[in-house]
Amino acid sequence: MPHAPRRRSPRLTGRGRLALLTAGLLAAVAVAAAVVLLRPDDGKTPRDLGSLTVPEGRRATQVYALADQALGLAAGTTRQAAKDTRLALPAAADGNPEGYLFPATYPLDDSTTPATLLAFMADTADERFRQAGLHAGARRLGLSAYQAVTLASIVQAEADTPADMGKVARVIHNRLDQDRALEMDSTLNYALGRTSLDTTHEDTRTDSPYNTYARPGLPPTPIGNPGEQALRAALDPPAGGWLYFVTVRPGDTRFSEDYAEHRANVEEFNRERAAEGEG
Repeated sequence: MPHAPRRRSPRLTGRGRLALLTAGLLAAVAVAAAVVLLRPDDGKTPRDLGSLTVPEGRRATQVYALADQALGLAAGTTRQAAKDTRLALPAAADGNPEGYLFPATYPLDDSTTPATLLAFMADTADERFRQAGLHAGARRLGLSAYQAVTLASIVQAEADTPADMGKVARVIHNRLDQDRALEMDSTLNYALGRTSLDTTHEDTRTDSPYNTYARPGLPPTPIGNPGEQALRAALDPPAGGWLYFVTVRPGDTRFSEDYAEHRANVEEFNRERAAEGEG
């Protein structure tokens, strides 16, 4: 039976913030955490193999591919390890680590395996989500902790900027409270295994539990791996009556309560997209 690796406490940030405090120096980083996976103390010094950065919002399949590449393994190795490894996940996840592979920078050495790496990602997610008040926040909102992480994953995927996360979360909560379909392109893209700004009427007829145009409520699982900022937005969004939003252009997301106003914003978005195509 292999020994568990020794772990050094992670140092984490959210996207776009200044963090990683080392000897009084603040460094700007896009994702958060420093994790070292070491072999048991056998007198040998582990050989540094660099690091693996998992950006916020990446899907589990993308994390597996990044891990395979970073560890120099055949494609599919980490995906199989995720199936074979018992990770610290909530019962509702049913063994699916989507949403719990915490976005971070993980230093690697020659004792790192897919199993130890995935286990530390899941352990880090549990720690950081608890620090963010996941369980109490979810109860306050009438959600399970797993549903709150699912909601945060949609916020992470939909928000154009960190500043938009709170309003995006409020739109989702408002639509859930009014028993409206969420109608989120990000969940539909997850069902179709793609990323796209363009959603067609045919897409919205896709037969999938992740099609939030056709099915009410949250999707059955997270649709990516959210960071702490997205989770905090999901748990404590600002007050507001918004039901719609569209990012007309980068940095310009329009939130509205009125459908006619929203349609006008969508038309402007479509004109922007058409102009990009002509350019």
